[in-house]
Amino acid sequence: MPDQTSFLNKPIFFLLCLTLVFTTLAYGGVHQPVLAVFYIFVSAIVIMFLADALGLKKIAFDGSLIQVPIFLAALYGFVQIVPFGSYLGTAGIDAIPRTISIDPFSSQVNAFHFLALALFFSVFLSSLNSTARIRTAAYVIVAFGFLFAFYAILQSVLSPGKIYGIYSNTAAAPFGSFINRNNFAAFMEMSVCLPLGMLYAGAVGRDKRLIYITAISLMGISLLLSGSRGGFVGMLTGVILIVLTAENSGGKRRLVLRVALVAALLIVLVGGAIFVGGEGSLVHFTEFGQDETDPTPTRLYMWGITLKIIAANMPFGAGLGAFGVAFTQFDTNGGIFRVEQAHNDYLQIAADAGIPGILIGGWFLFLLIRTGLRSIIVKNSFRRGVAIGSFAACCAMIVHSLFDFVLHTTAVSLLFLMLTGLVTASARSYPDDSKRNVDP
Repeated sequence: MPDQTSFLNKPIFFLLCLTLVFTTLAYGGVHQPVLAVFYIFVSAIVIMFLADALGLKKIAFDGSLIQVPIFLAALYGFVQIVPFGSYLGTAGIDAIPRTISIDPFSSQVNAFHFLALALFFSVFLSSLNSTARIRTAAYVIVAFGFLFAFYAILQSVLSPGKIYGIYSNTAAAPFGSFINRNNFAAFMEMSVCLPLGMLYAGAVGRDKRLIYITAISLMGISLLLSGSRGGFVGMLTGVILIVLTAENSGGKRRLVLRVALVAALLIVLVGGAIFVGGEGSLVHFTEFGQDETDPTPTRLYMWGITLKIIAANMPFGAGLGAFGVAFTQFDTNGGIFRVEQAHNDYLQIAADAGIPGILIGGWFLFLLIRTGLRSIIVKNSFRRGVAIGSFAACCAMIVHSLFDFVLHTTAVSLLFLMLTGLVTASARSYPDDSKRNVDP
């Protein structure tokens, strides 16, 4: 573990948190200029981490296996662009490189992106070297989630359809700072699970419970106002998991009480959403057909095409980020719509990376679930609360990814990785555990 007294330790952690805040506020980190700044942030973090290691004369690298699959995903992306021979010349062009990826440039870009995420995650894991640092990370996520939700609610009332009152996109349904409301809902469903898990596990002091309840309420209301059905299902998944794992004692009576409290919370959230957004604010949840604000084909159509892409590109996949090119081959709509994502992260992993991607993704999920199950039973009340909330948030994202491509958004993936880091770090014991067993 890194030395807390090192000069660069705190600036590194500050820059890690700033990266999450920046990418979230900068439209979720989906535009190329924003991604360029994100890569600069990651480069600075890595350089500072190595400089810190040089000053301490040791590399305080975290040894958790859970970070390995992300590095492997990046590595496989680079393998997909390695030329293996060449195609026969055609149309006056000779020696066209033969690669696994049908879109080598996109695969190269996505491989570098995976590498940046992996480096960010590794340094963040190494920075969680004490209960105090875990507490700070939890504070940042909860506080930022609360403020972000408050802003999103104001924007939905004062300037709906425009981000910051200036940017609009007729081809999407923006909410908060995100171009797509599903991405906002994904960010918020993770943010709300963390404080709810801490609250239910008894990791919050009495004097702070009202603050946490207020933050949870605002985040939940903003999620409902976004109108994302996938986000709502994800949040319900996280809430149910929290109810079932937050307290193992008390019998059926205690369980019934916890369920009743969750039901009351949901009623408050729905009532708050209606109060802020009017009676029509939740109408989207009752629309099961094609979303009128979404210009892309239905999910069932895209999933059917994705299955054809998977079958045609087995066993190695079409290439990371090559889905948009692969889709055109099987699109019966004549290419009217440009479809870049499968709206199901699991199908897209199989389409982009084939069997190697399925194995890498499956290994990551196995490590996450195994680590989460270990973390939620630790004796320390505070770390158990953080572990329960973070693990529930990750599970919410696992479910939401069945319906959307939310983890392709940089800000959402960064928050997911930070929560995964909290799940991992909460399973360990630290010298300062005995000083503070709850959030004072």
